[in-house]
Amino acid sequence: MTFRLKILGSNSAAPAFNRNQTAQVLQVNSSYFLIDCGEGTQLRMSKARVKINKISHIFISHLHGDHYFGLIGLISTMHLFGRKHDLDIFCPSPLEEIINLQLKHSETILNFKINYTFIDQMEDDFLLENRYLTVEKFPLNHRIYCSGFLFREKPKPIRINKSKLPENFSVANLGKLKKGEDIFDEEEKLIYKNADLTLPPRHSRSYAYCSDTKYDENIIPVIKGVDLLYHEATFTKDMEKRADNTYHSTAEQAGMIAKKAETKKLLIGHYSVRYRELQPLLEEARSVFPESYLAIEGNFVDVSE
Repeated sequence: MTFRLKILGSNSAAPAFNRNQTAQVLQVNSSYFLIDCGEGTQLRMSKARVKINKISHIFISHLHGDHYFGLIGLISTMHLFGRKHDLDIFCPSPLEEIINLQLKHSETILNFKINYTFIDQMEDDFLLENRYLTVEKFPLNHRIYCSGFLFREKPKPIRINKSKLPENFSVANLGKLKKGEDIFDEEEKLIYKNADLTLPPRHSRSYAYCSDTKYDENIIPVIKGVDLLYHEATFTKDMEKRADNTYHSTAEQAGMIAKKAETKKLLIGHYSVRYRELQPLLEEARSVFPESYLAIEGNFVDVSE
């Protein structure tokens, strides 16, 4: 099953050097989740061949423009393309007023309903649960209220080892195996041990998105052991004082969080426009956490089972 992150935008405050402002799409099976929506996101979705009406849920981390200025354009295009099904947006509460004001003064009545879930509270909270996945938000340490998002697959079922199944094995007994049960005869005598006919469940994958934040170890228990961590790395370590003053992180600090949280892989992004070349940021993160990679627009990361 698919668990894939597509990078649509990786820069911080302004576009520069063919890099655009923050936006990502996470695909889990047939569901598409848009995470932040910087200016021009819909154009980059088109270039990446992500169909906008496949987006079912949008998560906006905070209300600095480089994380949501592309949203009204995307919503308008969804309307023009005849979208009928609901759109769920998880965001700070003032965003509803911002969107409604723009729709009001363009005299636009949408073909579809927007369901808002507000994320202003400072505590951790579950936002979404479906058959395959849960989504949790957690507070980050930024100049204004900002949330991180944690996507986790639910535990997966035991797998049947077809090569070990006896002939004419009944459907009823297959059901018992899937529940983790051993197989007994009518006299309660053990016939088959579950472990002999099954394989362990496939790995349940996880992705943590840490938007704008200064270095803060309070997030470590929340993101502990995730398969893929995105953590902002706006500056190199020589700019650590500026990072702290502006409530951002260095690439070295992102690596430190990944290492202490024992994550499997780190993506860094939210690059300052002062950096034409990104290699220094990557090298700095890898000096602490070798499994560090750059978030490059147009690239995707598959998380394996």
